[in-house]
Amino acid sequence: MNWSEVIGQKEVQERLMQMVSEDRLPHALMLCGPQGVGKMALAMAFGCQLLDDGRASSKAMLDKLEHPDLHFTYPTIKLPSMSSEHKPVSDDFAKEWHELIMGGPYFTMDDWMQAMGGENQQAIITAGESDDLVRKLSLKSSQGGYKVSIVWLPERMNIECANKLLKLIEEPPHQTVFIMVCEEPDKLLETIRSRVQRIDVKKIEDDIIEQALVERRGISEAAAHRIARLANGSWLKAMEELQVGSENEQFLDLFISLMRLAYQRKIKDLRKWSEVMAGFGREKQKRWLTYFLRMIRENFMYNFQQEELVYMTEKEEDFARNFARFVNEGNILPISDLANLAIRDIGQNANAKIVFFDFALQMIVLLIQK
Repeated sequence: MNWSEVIGQKEVQERLMQMVSEDRLPHALMLCGPQGVGKMALAMAFGCQLLDDGRASSKAMLDKLEHPDLHFTYPTIKLPSMSSEHKPVSDDFAKEWHELIMGGPYFTMDDWMQAMGGENQQAIITAGESDDLVRKLSLKSSQGGYKVSIVWLPERMNIECANKLLKLIEEPPHQTVFIMVCEEPDKLLETIRSRVQRIDVKKIEDDIIEQALVERRGISEAAAHRIARLANGSWLKAMEELQVGSENEQFLDLFISLMRLAYQRKIKDLRKWSEVMAGFGREKQKRWLTYFLRMIRENFMYNFQQEELVYMTEKEEDFARNFARFVNEGNILPISDLANLAIRDIGQNANAKIVFFDFALQMIVLLIQK
């Protein structure tokens, strides 16, 4: 893994390398930013840079992401085969994780859940993981240099794990560097946030995504331009747009179905719709609700003919031509509040059938508000 695999983000790369050259590298960094901007790519490239001592053996291990001083921590699930006393740790899924990251540094939680085979569970980082990390980092560096601990999505740590990790950060083992990759820093303990150096990773510029699409994916400049604009700074979203039958197309179909059924007040069909939604894993349910929020925002902008602020695919725009007038000043906020409440409820393991059926019924009322 090297810097060439990072899409854009030259400013962050230069900042990280300047810390090293000026000998002021903190023992704990936290890369924060939205999904798909390259936080994990930066963390992996920087971690490999720190461990590269110039020896061919080290380079070979880093190329395979199998360096003994490179440690990964990530959310896990509990499999039926595990005992009731077992606290899942990263090592339980080391094979699946290695296959995922070798496929590239840009991936989602859903990709990881599928790799683990637990789409209907909530992945967390357990206290067992922090105990395991203490044990690993207490050992001397095998190569005589840094030890690098990359923690993916630390906001998913349970409270026991977070408290143990805090102690580890406060008294870090010799020449250990923690690199946290975080999307929701507000969910982390304030004591942890105050002890790490935060670096905000911004969205990737449209022209950089466009150039990468042409050079790395071989698509036309015209197609790359439209996709880059839709991607809104996320390489992952750009990749989704390239996929035939992508998840976004399925999400659009569900959005259109909900709106039509709610407008027509077809209660029985709305119940069936909610059952379809309940059949998805919780991570996918939350992603659809996030997509729903985006579509509501885009239709609101479209309704007021703010074309320069509208970011939709051709299919989304086709539906918006007739639908956008139903999203206005009178309902934009309550609709958004409704979706955010559903995201919270799903995150707290509420009954998905009830959540989505209630969501659908309330849309009947909200769509007629002026």
